[in-house]
Amino acid sequence: MYGLKKEWEIEAPARECTLEDYVGAEARWCPGCGDHAVLSTVQRLARDLQLPPEKTVVVSGIGCSSRFPHYMKTYGFHGLHGRALPVAEGVRSRRPDLDIFVVTGDGDCCAIGAGHWIHGIRYNMDLTILLLDNNVYGLTKNQTSPTSRVGEKSNTQPHGSFFAPLNPISVVLGIANASFVAQTVDWNPPHLYATIRAAHEHKGASFVRVLQRCPHFSSHVFAPVQEDFSQMLLMESERGVKLAEPIRGMFPRTLEHDPRDLSKARELADRTDVYPIGVFYKNDNASRYDTVTQQGLEITRAEKMAAINGMLDRFAVQGRN
Repeated sequence: MYGLKKEWEIEAPARECTLEDYVGAEARWCPGCGDHAVLSTVQRLARDLQLPPEKTVVVSGIGCSSRFPHYMKTYGFHGLHGRALPVAEGVRSRRPDLDIFVVTGDGDCCAIGAGHWIHGIRYNMDLTILLLDNNVYGLTKNQTSPTSRVGEKSNTQPHGSFFAPLNPISVVLGIANASFVAQTVDWNPPHLYATIRAAHEHKGASFVRVLQRCPHFSSHVFAPVQEDFSQMLLMESERGVKLAEPIRGMFPRTLEHDPRDLSKARELADRTDVYPIGVFYKNDNASRYDTVTQQGLEITRAEKMAAINGMLDRFAVQGRN
């Protein structure tokens, strides 16, 4: 401050965000819905990492899970069905300073949004992508989704689904330039938290499939796994999800898996006798498209106009004399 002695200057106290700084409108999901667990986990993660609310963005498409931005006291974009990823990529391309979460569902991502999903993984822009997979279209009241199992009855297939379900993990592991692929469950908060944190800390497109309960339409799907943890296989690695010993001891079946091994990751993803949870694959050296889209952000308006006019001049049609 001009005219005052240095010792009289008052420094603003360091900012410390609390959980309330990230809690938005009251969540209106059904009681028992796994979305609640994911929401509280992301809010706690934002608090623990002290992500500035004004520099945090949640982008979604359409579906139960896609109401997520309404319940975070951050910036948010509730987009069109299946279009969460292109919106998030647009934000990332011009704002490298933001923390961006993408929340989508098995119908939103794996059906109408499948094309964007494939290329979003390939572009590998720095996004934390959470696929909340409850095996059903819940918001529109019980229709078969791409991950519904054979024989599962719904309003669109009352006699049971007759297609083999799509495996989102196997799909992502088959996309060129994938860089982070993980799976977790909503009913184990410590593993859910550790997985999403590992995904957020990874620089690139971090894809996390959350096996999630729908208490109304598919509560039976994961009920056996909730009651018997031996039906899950905990993948462990120094490069993967790190759990405290008491939590690790909850899982009777564990496997040391190096996430750099893509072939082994694909083999684990295809297992049907158990649900592998943890990090399947991680590649810190995958190319990132956002490093390209960020070029030129610092140039002035005059420089931008000069560059545009220069390009237009290349295509100018010269008149005959």
